[in-house]
Amino acid sequence: MNDMSERPASENFAALPFAIPADRWDDAVASGMSPEDLLLYRSNLLGADLTITNFGGGNTSGKLPGVDPLSGADVTVLWVKGSGGDIGSMKRDGFATLYLDRLLGLEALYRGREHEDEMVGYLPHCTFALNPRAASIDTPLHAYLPFAHVDHVHPDALIALAASSNGEAATREIWGGRIGWLPWKRPGFALGLQLRDLVQASPDLEGVVLAGHGLICWGDDARACYQRTVRLISDAASHLNKSMKTQVAFGGRVVEPREPDARRAAMIALMPRLRGLVSTGSAKVMHVSDDPETMEFVCARDFGRLAALGTSCPDHFLRTKIAPLVLDPARLDDHEYLAGAVEQYRADYAAYYARCAVPGDPPMRDANPVIVLIPGIGRIAIAGDRTTARLASEFYGNAINVMRGAEAIGRYVGLPEQEAYGIEYWALEEAKLRRMPPPRPLAGRIGVITGGAGGIGAATAARLLADGACVMLLDRDAEAVKAVHADLQQRYGRDLVRYAACDVTDEAQVEGAFDACVATFGGLDILVANAGIASSAAIEETSIELWQRNYDVLARGYFLSARAAFGLMRESGGGSIVFIGSKNGIAAATNASAYASAKAAALHLARCLALEGAPLGIRVNTVNPDAVIQGSRIWDGEWRQERAGAHGIDAGEALEIHYRNRSLLKRDVLPADVAEAVAFFASEASSKSTGNMINVDAGNAQAFTR
Repeated sequence: MNDMSERPASENFAALPFAIPADRWDDAVASGMSPEDLLLYRSNLLGADLTITNFGGGNTSGKLPGVDPLSGADVTVLWVKGSGGDIGSMKRDGFATLYLDRLLGLEALYRGREHEDEMVGYLPHCTFALNPRAASIDTPLHAYLPFAHVDHVHPDALIALAASSNGEAATREIWGGRIGWLPWKRPGFALGLQLRDLVQASPDLEGVVLAGHGLICWGDDARACYQRTVRLISDAASHLNKSMKTQVAFGGRVVEPREPDARRAAMIALMPRLRGLVSTGSAKVMHVSDDPETMEFVCARDFGRLAALGTSCPDHFLRTKIAPLVLDPARLDDHEYLAGAVEQYRADYAAYYARCAVPGDPPMRDANPVIVLIPGIGRIAIAGDRTTARLASEFYGNAINVMRGAEAIGRYVGLPEQEAYGIEYWALEEAKLRRMPPPRPLAGRIGVITGGAGGIGAATAARLLADGACVMLLDRDAEAVKAVHADLQQRYGRDLVRYAACDVTDEAQVEGAFDACVATFGGLDILVANAGIASSAAIEETSIELWQRNYDVLARGYFLSARAAFGLMRESGGGSIVFIGSKNGIAAATNASAYASAKAAALHLARCLALEGAPLGIRVNTVNPDAVIQGSRIWDGEWRQERAGAHGIDAGEALEIHYRNRSLLKRDVLPADVAEAVAFFASEASSKSTGNMINVDAGNAQAFTR
């Protein structure tokens, strides 16, 4: 969570200003680029600046020369950002390419607004050079404008104008007629023709504000187009900032924000319970924010009125639903109230769908809230995966900025309900959703792995992350777990993995680490208790300290971790706990009584917890590895020397050969092999298994479980 800056309790929030985008064009970088690469350079520059457009929002285009691959004739090709891409991170293959003359010829087939959607079916017939990238629904806006380069972006400052009752007047005041205005119209063919006609009637226009939608502008070359886009956004932001200088945001503060630590504690207590209520049908992940924009909004007098109006820009409410769920901060501990509030939201959403739906529309989607706002505490975003939740949160932050700016020059205006529904359930948006890959098996699931810096811990984290889970790595070695985290983050993305230093024998550290998991992801579904040590000594040489150290880590540590997980899993409706045991928990080992008996204690603890957890939907199982030497920090230490000594062999390669040959299958056991067993127990594939053990030891008759 983001700490807000300290303010006197009686002081109202000053209206937070709009950021002024910087001109980042570098002629030295752009020099010598092809027209296609200049278009990509411009697009990436625009998309990398969130004051210019949202992630995944906006589109850019260039009408570039090409050669017909069949006839060899010179043609003009429209390069336009493809459907579902992000201009900030896209590559050249992110552009759809279409014959411009064929696009312009589609006007002859247009049968009017009631047949708008059929026009999209013609776009693939205009594809140049068999490019598989699907064209965006905004393609007509670019095609019918008579300019070489066009930018269509959704900066907060421009949407604030576009969503204000005085937006058209402010547009004239700022630009004196150089920028046009078009009333709200859904993106598509009709808007493209209307935009073309406006420009033909007013050839001196440099751009147009699209009500409720954003900005479209143009230029003769890539650099001129980029710089005009930046300048127009700067003009709008400066005008709004000037208007807000003498105002308090949203009518001024009426709710005192809680202190940052109190906000965090309230969220940690709320999120697992709320997650259990909204995870109907599929597991959900959360993203929480209490940044200054959020706190300014949820503590203000006009908060209730504005939140009920919902978001205005299609890019916003496609990510957030049109309106949030608002919770009473005084009743967050009342489960009956929370359940009723969520159920009422679902009922209201179903009623909205019933009012607006027409025959042939897609079926109603998940009716649960995406955005939850709590006065004095902050904002929660909820989605089926962490990246989507984070983006939804960011988009609602954009919506707050829009409301602030719109109210500074007039009144904020949301879209009419039927228009909003038309965007949310547009057949073209449904088609875009269907093109998305199916969710991965553990999407929406949240896991904690203790001993996360070791070979088995790191391999297990990678395995769960590959299946879409969010993972919190815990390890007492802060530097080692930080390094593993950095590697996994690079491989799987910054949203899915976090880490914390944690000694599992310390009750306070365990509780703090699990709180950190909740604050980051919203709850817990999977615990992999893996933190361990190993020791070897004859019984007469086993000190009380050595005995106790084994039991502290392997019994107490597993107990503390499982106890912390139980309550969180109960709130989510169940979960899976996997203990990493050992062959030595079943089979006796020479000169390892402390280690082997502590592993046996953990194994039996798992059986006991399976009994307690079953009525709560919590499954508890054990994976028993043997001789996992590769990547092991335990085997890199004294344990290697001790076990070699116990077997009377050299501690080098001979030890690995010894364990391989001792197994029935004559194979090495690797961390990834253990991770596969953990992934089975963590997944729905084992939904009917609890109290079980899987041996991953390449076969050891002494350790057979039956």
